[in-house]
Amino acid sequence: MTVYDSFEAFKAAAEQQGPCEVLVREWAPNHEVPEHEHPFDVQAQMLSGDFWLTLNGQTRHLRVGDTFEVPRHTPHAEKYGPQGAVFWAARKH
Repeated sequence: MTVYDSFEAFKAAAEQQGPCEVLVREWAPNHEVPEHEHPFDVQAQMLSGDFWLTLNGQTRHLRVGDTFEVPRHTPHAEKYGPQGAVFWAARKH
């Protein structure tokens, strides 16, 4: 996935792939979300903080500039670091 230098560029690229909702997601320090799934695909880019994403039995530590994708209906868990985390997210329904 491409790394973008502005929200506008991230949003434009996501919208070129079809209708989607593009958001800035902010998470509180040390917040944890147990395993769950979404009815949409997610493509995202980290802006600040730390985020551990557990997907398909593997945990990935994400930091500033990292990108990730979570396909719809895929069970995953989330854990955010001591400074919380912020990322851009494109949700494709």
